[in-house]
Amino acid sequence: MSETRKRSRKRFGGHAHKKQKGCRELEVGAQGVLITCNMNERKCTSEAFSLLNEYADALYGPEQPADTQDSRSEDEEDDEDAEAALKKEVSQIQSSMKTHQQRFTAVDSGANNVVFIRTHGVDPEQLVHHILSDLHQTKKRKSRVILRMLPVSGTCKAFPEDMEKFLSVFLERWFKAPQRATYQICFKARNSSHNKREEVIKDVAGLVAKLNPLNKVDLTNPELSIIIEIIKTVCCVSVLKDYTLFRKYNLQEVAKGPANQSAGPQEAANQTQEHGDGEKVDGSAESHAVSTGNGKKEAELE
Repeated sequence: MSETRKRSRKRFGGHAHKKQKGCRELEVGAQGVLITCNMNERKCTSEAFSLLNEYADALYGPEQPADTQDSRSEDEEDDEDAEAALKKEVSQIQSSMKTHQQRFTAVDSGANNVVFIRTHGVDPEQLVHHILSDLHQTKKRKSRVILRMLPVSGTCKAFPEDMEKFLSVFLERWFKAPQRATYQICFKARNSSHNKREEVIKDVAGLVAKLNPLNKVDLTNPELSIIIEIIKTVCCVSVLKDYTLFRKYNLQEVAKGPANQSAGPQEAANQTQEHGDGEKVDGSAESHAVSTGNGKKEAELE
């Protein structure tokens, strides 16, 4: 190897395409918002931050920066030299920026055309439902590249035993007796081949039936939709309201004029399946739970 190549590799780290150690990635334990787009992930991330901050400020109030003032007296501060004062100011700015990023943080999702925004101190289900409710009422289009915006309330390892253990507890809030509801199961896997969709749907439906036999599947107009999104080895889960009404949480579709929103529940469901997600994703598959109340389930592919 030539001396020039050695110096180049040493200077630039050898392999520029490799992610640096410690790079933030989607991991088990995260909560947030999973956002899909058609290409242009950078623009998608920018739009997501703008939209989430706008509605989070309205819902929770503006994010307050941390108080970086110390307890020293004015006399002591006057004694500081210029260099110390400058360092203090830089430190305060950095601290303020760090605090501002706490509410929403972009992480690597692990899939193309998918952006994941991790949330802190925010209920992702409440926030995203608030956004879609407003867009549905006002018909204002507030994004160009964002397609779907799915809240993620829980994550676990995407292996059958881990998913069963996690979901048996996670789903209690909505489906454990005396709670009961009509529901559907929506499944999608990206960059993952170790989960068979039919088996996942059957297992999840079995867990819901165990929590309360009165829970029933309804693909026309369910009260709740159980969303299972698997990316590599991470399973993202949420239970959503108004999934059909809000066009599978598709921002482009939900903001369309009233002509497309006047259809009844059955027609709306059919149109939703016809339109699909509108996203281009390699190596993904989506399906829904189809049958029901006696524990026997089937899967219908979109």
